[in-house]
Amino acid sequence: MNDRLLTILAWLAAGLCLLPVVAVALAAATGTLDAWRSLAETVLPRFTLTTLALVAMVSAGTGVIGTGTAWLVTTCRFPGARLLEVLLALPLAFPAYVLAYAYTNLLDHPGAVQTWLRAVTGWGPRDYWFPEIRSLGGAALMLVLVLYPYVYLLARAAFLQQSFGGYLAARVLGHGPWRAFFRVSLPMARPAIAGGVLLTVMETIADFGTVAHFGVQTFATGIYQAWFAFGDRTAAAQLALCLLGAALVLATIERVQRGAAKRYPPRAGAVMTPQVLRGGAAWGATLACALPVIFGFALPLLILAEMAVGAEQSLLSARYLGFIRNSLLVASVAAVVTMAAAVLIGTRARLRRTRLNRAMTLIAGLGYAVPGGVIAVGLMVPFAGLDNALDAWMRASFGVSTGLLFTGSIWVMVLAFMVRFMAAALSAFDTGITTVNPNIDAVARTLGMTPGGLVRRVHLPLIRTSMVTGLLIVFVDVMKELPATLILRPFNFDTLAVQAYRLAADERLQEAALPSLVIVAFGLVPVVILCRTLARHAVGRRSAAMAASTSV
Repeated sequence: MNDRLLTILAWLAAGLCLLPVVAVALAAATGTLDAWRSLAETVLPRFTLTTLALVAMVSAGTGVIGTGTAWLVTTCRFPGARLLEVLLALPLAFPAYVLAYAYTNLLDHPGAVQTWLRAVTGWGPRDYWFPEIRSLGGAALMLVLVLYPYVYLLARAAFLQQSFGGYLAARVLGHGPWRAFFRVSLPMARPAIAGGVLLTVMETIADFGTVAHFGVQTFATGIYQAWFAFGDRTAAAQLALCLLGAALVLATIERVQRGAAKRYPPRAGAVMTPQVLRGGAAWGATLACALPVIFGFALPLLILAEMAVGAEQSLLSARYLGFIRNSLLVASVAAVVTMAAAVLIGTRARLRRTRLNRAMTLIAGLGYAVPGGVIAVGLMVPFAGLDNALDAWMRASFGVSTGLLFTGSIWVMVLAFMVRFMAAALSAFDTGITTVNPNIDAVARTLGMTPGGLVRRVHLPLIRTSMVTGLLIVFVDVMKELPATLILRPFNFDTLAVQAYRLAADERLQEAALPSLVIVAFGLVPVVILCRTLARHAVGRRSAAMAASTSV
């Protein structure tokens, strides 16, 4: 592969990532002002208020839980701290909609909790009040339980990098532990915490499965209803444009926030030394860190397991093997295609460090801020038009109908997933390639090696671990993706996520447990890898602290 071919392929991949954004904007612009006015007078205010309320609750919840648990496991020692600092990342394996299915089965009117309450008290269905799980608050709780690890991981990394000197100085000057935390440690970690909260906000506005199951009307559900329930593609595109604008604003804020963050390593011997808690404070800290793990991972896992056993479904039946095969096929192909495109874009940006190539990388990474439903609409519009134009030309020229060559295949799905998760693949590639000395590239090029040979014979062997990690992350994200799969899947091509959603939509929650458990099992793979990395890092940090204290 020569330089010219690499440039063409890299820009082609970046252009495909930009296609949904352009298509949504053009499709929305073709709508009349009457359509915009109708949306503004009917559904737009409701969608806006509900989405904003959901974002406010999720950002507050994830910020408090993620920051609080990160501070406790980093700066304090209490019973179970070493185990909990790893377990707190486990809820990442759960899609929020799967958590919603589990808690609906537990807390809804026919569920185990209310059934037990009526049996014990003798009350009838109208004799008591019980919090409604199918509500805006219930949806926010589900999202908080699965998204707080974003804030936890970033906040923990920030606290680990802080010098303990400032905190100790605040204590010496008369500040208590809480006031020292709020006046010194929290402000220093604010960029990382804000970045984590913004990530949870973008995931919240992109969520479809949870809000759809709980009947909460947001932009994500409005796009799907406009497209399928009402067949109004213009309204779907206009709603998608509103959501896209909000997502891009958040992405810009997150990127500026990340760029403004300055990290300086602490001087030797000044790293955080954990404070040993005793008595009620110790067990309170254990409880505070254990509750998110219990309600975000352990309890829903037990609920789903019990539901799956009660449903008496066989995972080895031909039907479920078909769902698993479809999911594995799409996820595997999408992961390979996405990582290959990331290698093309990342290599081009590395070999030619120009503003244009940096812009190409930025364009390719926009998909992480674009909800799956928006990407699906943005791809369906141009490819459906291309299919119709090609079919009309073939009919007129040869009397043959080509049907749906693009929109009826899995390749549009693969393209949607590539756009959605390109940022994760680029991040994995960048993490690995930054460890490779640029002088190695210069020597290889001096010896006449082409860019293709450089990638194949030098880069890939050196960054194998990062590439495998990126493949796993994209693979699992595709397995969990719901709105894009629902809109773009071919006929009679259902995945585990689609099957779980359809069964839950029909209130067959017990039957939805089995595909949900399989999705969680696949989601555990990268989380387990992450937990092992956290454990190794924790051991290294404790060893360094012990060495520093010994030297002093």
